[in-house]
Amino acid sequence: MSDLLQLPQSERLALAIALWDSLDEQTRDRALPIDPALCAELDQRWASHRDNPDADLSWDEIRNRLGIE
Repeated sequence: MSDLLQLPQSERLALAIALWDSLDEQTRDRALPIDPALCAELDQRWASHRDNPDADLSWDEIRNRLGIE
């Protein structure tokens, strides 16, 4: 493990992604459980977007409204 930690960041990231991708979907789902309330909120937001994608704001529009450059 210590040898792996000596790899450049880009190689460690590629390795981490490859390891994650090697897991089956059920294992990945159990590894990162989502709170049911959050899951419901995300489902509702996704449905809202599908129903009316033109209502969404771009990041530039959001930053502009918040006064962030």
